[in-house]
Amino acid sequence: MTATLVAKDLAAGHGERSLFAGLDLVVAPGDVIVVGGGVVGLTTAVTLAERGRRVRVWSRDPAGETTSAVAGALWWPYRIEPVADAGDWALASLRVYEELAGDPESTGVRLVAGVHADTVLDGLGAWAEGVTGLRQLTPDQVPGPYDVGLAARLPLIDMPVHLACLRRRLEQAGGVWERRAVAAFEEAAAEAPVVVDCAGLGARELVPDGRLLPVRGQLVLVENPGITEWFTAADPASSETTYFFPQPGRLVLGGTAQEGDERLEADPATAARIVERCARIRPEIAGARVLGHRVGLRPARSAGVRITAERRPDGGLLVHHYGHGGAGVTVAWGCARRAADLACG
Repeated sequence: MTATLVAKDLAAGHGERSLFAGLDLVVAPGDVIVVGGGVVGLTTAVTLAERGRRVRVWSRDPAGETTSAVAGALWWPYRIEPVADAGDWALASLRVYEELAGDPESTGVRLVAGVHADTVLDGLGAWAEGVTGLRQLTPDQVPGPYDVGLAARLPLIDMPVHLACLRRRLEQAGGVWERRAVAAFEEAAAEAPVVVDCAGLGARELVPDGRLLPVRGQLVLVENPGITEWFTAADPASSETTYFFPQPGRLVLGGTAQEGDERLEADPATAARIVERCARIRPEIAGARVLGHRVGLRPARSAGVRITAERRPDGGLLVHHYGHGGAGVTVAWGCARRAADLACG
């Protein structure tokens, strides 16, 4: 389905007129506007469009400049609540990524082997039973100064490629992406009976929701010295984590999880510590040429992910879908289906 250009009088009841790319488009009754163009917003928009809804995405930033584009991004339920729901959302998303991994050049999704250090199977939720091949390692099999760890083959996602894939999929299903900042949900409500709030950290002001807080993540990109497997050692109680992900054309080193820190510039001292921690696991990282630095603010929420619907005074529907923290990629498809159920209900 594609947007249809018309020259009919709107008084005939064919919908509302919206300006996009300099062309008049008819917005049919039943349209949905998704506010937010990161991985959560785009995945939700694709889910709705593929269910037959006419969807428009309003994004303040190009997909490549969203927080999602900065993500590592390894599938793994990490720092996300509610725990029970997150496990189901994550497994639903895992199944989608396993399928997408069949065409990695187009989707950005690959299945890559690696190690979660300092982690035991008994410490995970019921979702772990749904991860094929997840196994406990013996102490001598765990790299670095760790006595325990898990091995797995998981989706590792090249986010710029994946976000571009989601946008293509949206447009193939008849959806439209628009570069548009939103100061209030009323702006979208004036043009569509259903609005889905995937504004991430922006929902802090738009809703407003004071339970949203930024969790700063800083990464270092280096030339890959030949590393083919990912590694993580992430203590949920610490603001410093250690991980490296081999992505096409680069090795992504991390990281930080600094709650309440809204600095978007890279800190040189933090970058040096990241490289040092990763080099303790793989010494060849110490001499890798630095390609760049990335900083993003994860949209965490003290009360956990919010997926709720409310009726607006005009009778329209506002669906809230935000608060995924650093696990937005991991739960994107499962959460999108839940939000789409509310939007279509």
